[in-house]
Amino acid sequence: MIAASGMRAFPPRLPEQPIFYPVLTEAYAVKIARDWNVSASGCGHVLRFAILRRFIDAYEVHEAGGREHLEYWIPSEDLADFNAAIVGPIELVKTFP
Repeated sequence: MIAASGMRAFPPRLPEQPIFYPVLTEAYAVKIARDWNVSASGCGHVLRFAILRRFIDAYEVHEAGGREHLEYWIPSEDLADFNAAIVGPIELVKTFP
């Protein structure tokens, strides 16, 4: 659970989570946090961060069920490099209890 803004990195993935899915829009992040994460785990969070273009350009944008559902698929073994490419803090934007 993310308790405060100002994080600098995402935690390692669990063995059953081989992919990290950062999404491209706040609206899609809200939908996931509010509509899916709350029912699955009791709460959901929307985070905002910036990442170096030269890093993220190595990955394709995937459409996940609709044109407004755009996300990157980052393999868990690339998460340390992903975290190193984050510029500034990871901000907590919204929480859905």
